[in-house]
Amino acid sequence: MDGSVEAGTAAPASRPLRRLGFLTIGLFDEADPRRGHESTLEIIELGERLGFDSAWLRHRHLQYGISSPVAVLAAASQRTSRIELGTAVIPLGWENPLRLAEDLATVDLLSGGRINPGVSVGPPMHYDTVKSALYPDTADAEDFGFARVRRLLGFVRGEAATDFSGTEGFEVFSDRVQPHSPGLGGRMWYGGGSLRSARWAGENGMNFLTSSVVKAEGPEAVDGAAEAVDFAGVQLAHVREFRAHHPDGERARVSQGLVVIPTDSATPEQRAKYEAYAAKRLPRTAAPQGPGRLLFAPDLVGTSAEIAERLRAHVAFREIDEVAFALPFTFEHEDYVQILTDIATKLGPELGWSPAGGG
Repeated sequence: MDGSVEAGTAAPASRPLRRLGFLTIGLFDEADPRRGHESTLEIIELGERLGFDSAWLRHRHLQYGISSPVAVLAAASQRTSRIELGTAVIPLGWENPLRLAEDLATVDLLSGGRINPGVSVGPPMHYDTVKSALYPDTADAEDFGFARVRRLLGFVRGEAATDFSGTEGFEVFSDRVQPHSPGLGGRMWYGGGSLRSARWAGENGMNFLTSSVVKAEGPEAVDGAAEAVDFAGVQLAHVREFRAHHPDGERARVSQGLVVIPTDSATPEQRAKYEAYAAKRLPRTAAPQGPGRLLFAPDLVGTSAEIAERLRAHVAFREIDEVAFALPFTFEHEDYVQILTDIATKLGPELGWSPAGGG
């Protein structure tokens, strides 16, 4: 069946899964946006009860998905006590790095040090149509490259933001972003899908988020030979490039974000819906797409035992020990409850994971 996992021969050994997370987009109905945001918060609360290590929010501007994940994570931090809360990812082209550093540090302190901000670079989507609203006076001067991440990292890590500090009248001023959250700098992630971004993240001491989309490249392509088009092989090259340039080497943190949909406790109607969803998206995985040569991983649909077998055969998965499995975009709340429950109670243990607080 298209997009579903089929049983096969025994898969090679992989690292036991140490950290299990999930990623959600937080869709909502324009007529009732609060309900959609409440659903997202309820899913995060469920994730904590199920023992997940982390919950991550996608980011959408001018769409019907979460546009302000930091605000939603602030709310989630007050409704949970243990689960780590991340963004995957905040596109920095929409952000002022200094102001974002203030917000991130504030929410991190309120959460007790549980925030894991993931960011990326590049011009905002549909920039020509939105730049007059976003940057009316500086649209042509804005830098959407790695320097923008470097500014954010510096502010989060406590570098000076101004050459002025001290007391002026009754006001006391700091030369660095306040509040400062000391551990936040070590929990900054870069979401990348290319060798260049993997290398940069490693060189700058960030953690690395790799998802179900990569650029079709690899060592062979860089050397001018035949270009690699196998998703797992390309992703593995990115993981190794990142760690080769990170101060922590093989201990540098990488999280993989494939779409997995276990069906262990799904109803027949849910299984049919999941399989149709994966089949509709399967053709885009056959070859690189568009001028950016983006390569998509197939969605994994099946029992937890079948999905685990497929993951153990995935060469990139075998070199990581933490994941943030992506929930599909368009399903209903009860579907997400079933999928998360199966991931936590079936798939995670199949992969060697133990829930937080468990044995």
